[in-house]
Amino acid sequence: MRPRTLVPVLLVLAVTAGPPGALAQIPERPGTGSPGLEPTGADMPTVGGNLGNQHYSGLTQIAARNLDRLGPAWRTHVSAVAPATDDVGQQTTPIVADGVIYTDTPGGEVIAVDGATGAPRWKWAPEGFATADTRRGVSIGDGKVYTLADGDRVVALDKDTGRQVWAVQPSVQAGVDLGSIDRVATVHHDGVVYAHAANGDRAAVVAVRAADGGYLWHFFGGPGRGMIFTDVNGRSVDAGATWGPVLPDGTECNLEGGATPWMHGAADPALGLYYMTFGNPRSCRTSQDGSLRPGDNLFSDTVVAVDLKTGAYRWHYQSIRHDIWDMDNVHPPTLADITVDGRHRKALFYGSKSGHQLVLDRTDGRPVLPVTERPMIQDSRQKNAATQPFPVKRLLPECLVWQKLDPRTVPGDPWRAVPNYNGYQADANGNLVFNPDSYVAADEPFLTYPQGRTDHRRGCLYDPQWDLPILSTTSPNGGGDWSNNSYSHRTNLVYFPYGTNPAAHWNGAASNGQRAIGQYQTGGILAYDASTGEVRWRNHLGTDMAHGQGPLTTASDLLFVGQADGRLLAMDARKGTILWQFQTGSAISGAPITYTAGGEQYVAVLAAGATNPYGASVTQGDSLWAFKLGGTHTTESGSQEGPDTAPLTIRRPVQGGPVEGATVNNTVYLGRQDRTTDTAPAADSTSQRGMAPTHLRVPVGTTVTFRNPGAETFPNFPNRLPHCATQYFEGLFNPRLDPGETFEFTFGRAGEYYFNDCTDPRPAGKIEVYPTPRDLPGALRFLPSTIDLGSPTGIFTGVRGTVAATLRVPAGYRLDGDVVLSTPLSRAPVTAVRATVIGGTLTAIFDKADLDNNVPEGDAVALTLSADLLNRGEQQRFTSTTPVRVVK
Repeated sequence: MRPRTLVPVLLVLAVTAGPPGALAQIPERPGTGSPGLEPTGADMPTVGGNLGNQHYSGLTQIAARNLDRLGPAWRTHVSAVAPATDDVGQQTTPIVADGVIYTDTPGGEVIAVDGATGAPRWKWAPEGFATADTRRGVSIGDGKVYTLADGDRVVALDKDTGRQVWAVQPSVQAGVDLGSIDRVATVHHDGVVYAHAANGDRAAVVAVRAADGGYLWHFFGGPGRGMIFTDVNGRSVDAGATWGPVLPDGTECNLEGGATPWMHGAADPALGLYYMTFGNPRSCRTSQDGSLRPGDNLFSDTVVAVDLKTGAYRWHYQSIRHDIWDMDNVHPPTLADITVDGRHRKALFYGSKSGHQLVLDRTDGRPVLPVTERPMIQDSRQKNAATQPFPVKRLLPECLVWQKLDPRTVPGDPWRAVPNYNGYQADANGNLVFNPDSYVAADEPFLTYPQGRTDHRRGCLYDPQWDLPILSTTSPNGGGDWSNNSYSHRTNLVYFPYGTNPAAHWNGAASNGQRAIGQYQTGGILAYDASTGEVRWRNHLGTDMAHGQGPLTTASDLLFVGQADGRLLAMDARKGTILWQFQTGSAISGAPITYTAGGEQYVAVLAAGATNPYGASVTQGDSLWAFKLGGTHTTESGSQEGPDTAPLTIRRPVQGGPVEGATVNNTVYLGRQDRTTDTAPAADSTSQRGMAPTHLRVPVGTTVTFRNPGAETFPNFPNRLPHCATQYFEGLFNPRLDPGETFEFTFGRAGEYYFNDCTDPRPAGKIEVYPTPRDLPGALRFLPSTIDLGSPTGIFTGVRGTVAATLRVPAGYRLDGDVVLSTPLSRAPVTAVRATVIGGTLTAIFDKADLDNNVPEGDAVALTLSADLLNRGEQQRFTSTTPVRVVK
């Protein structure tokens, strides 16, 4: 069931008894009036809402009391506007000024849209050079809109016409490669445009004049040697020297790569400072090999404050020293004026992937809330830091959970670990127990453990690795990654979206770490007290929220946030409960905005897809949606919402495509990448593809053989080591096979069954067990036969009630799973809210709100019901299709 307005009726009655909402703004909290940090009102002119990236609005017309009246006012397919493209997918957050929305399109163009009607004002596409496809936002000021384009260009457009005013290449003007300036949102303030490189051997933040694009200054994340930086506290450092000595071949690791300013910064006009965050070091071999760059590696994993006008260094704070995990804390820094222990503080909130939030004084970079130095496990080969800074109050767990393999604990704890990593192997009861004689024993001679700490690596933050995989939290895709925070002046809470996606690291791991195959990639949002760091609420929503799913809060104590499954949520900002939700029809990877036009408050969001971390399963799009009270826009289906998005691949997928079991005799080879190569490198594979095949498809009832192939299969180079097929997380089987041995298991139910190897956990496979449907023609009926999905209010929240379906099934069967409807408009089935089997009749109840956006109007709309039932231990899927009349 899709919840609609979930405010208790008594609460609604009590609130609506007062005067109707107006476009008033709640007074600010005392001491929150710093220039650039005011709540936004009619407009939201920066990609962070205001210059402090607070994503907070003082508007109150839309409130919890009237969310049942909040509906879409208009929808614009931005790629369809001339010059039209077929591009979908984008990571951008719109801005709005004078009632006009400005945003990147999926193709990298820029479009201006009337905020009241959705009508396009203009659309810009470059001539003579290409767009930059992946974009994260534009900025506006001095009559111009500022964007990025191919060739590391910064471009200015006339805000009223879209005419190109100037296009410059800062690297050419500066005479030095500044990196790939093509992705990060621009920031404008007081005649200066700030642009950040999103990649490159050596990446910088650069400032240009808004008037003509003239180069002003740049600041590298990897400074040159001999550059002494002295901060406002009198501390001096040669930042380039913190990357170790020049290598014998002349290589300087500080100039090789990494320390990229992936996200836009924040500006403090009162202090005259610009704050920028730099990412992890990636130079000299790999990002996970720190052996050639001993030292702290400044300014990687660091927030740096510089003079707004000159770029002169003022202070820095490094959150992670000598990073070997791609744990860069690069989300846009958030600024706020808060009270801590009775003292007014100018705060900066910093941190993302680590799951930390460091609360710093933005005048000098010193911690406002307590930070402790904690000793770390050290690997002598990595030259990693002896200590790391930890905020005393932590937002997310700092160690993995080694939860028992059991069908009753699936999916289990959000931070549960995949078995066999770090030497945690299943015993006879499915408990994951550390085995010191497992593959991790090879690292022990090089490890030093802090006194009084554990004697092995439990998958905690900053556990070191070398050539063998060590799984830890959070991950390159976890924590807050690059989603923005929001700060509410009303609640004094900071809202932190996060993802859970543990990664295994070793020197040769691709993509800065291997997300463990088969783990659940989920996430949610939490709120913590800005003055204490204490978490006040957490809502683990079930989808990753770390990749652009930034929240917006308002003075009516609402929090708006989008999800990768296409839903825009309105939540209670004080409690974290979902009050309202709307299906946009495509994934959301940017933050919502709110503004006024024609005396009405609107909420808008770009639902344009993206991929992280769910790859091709994400539904792409190009829809700019706007909502207001009484919004009556309908889609082609007659519904206000878009159809449900395609199912997300929540579990980390295996490497390799599906193979039908019948073609390989329903057999999986352990420790081999293929079934024919008989060479020494092929034996005892530790590759992610080290199961042959990695993805086996078989029908329900199939017996699958797992084989550790010995000389009988590969006479020249058989496997020499034992190998396992540890099934997780149900723990259905866990054979340990010597070369030449086999194990058989019969799969009696449909589903996905992941397994990996105990000798080395990287090889992983999946058995996809599918049902053979049995069609029951004429067995399906709906009561009533006409499905009325009309809304008495004209708003989608008014679609209420249920629909009953009955299916005649053979006697002796009982329900064994969900009952679902396949609908014409959605690739995702609609699940019944409840179902029973009595005698030979299955009765399923569906919520009309769940059906509304997935079925069109019509006299003969085909609906197919599917149900898995069990008889004498054998599962059977029954299906039946019938036409129904749908009215709206």
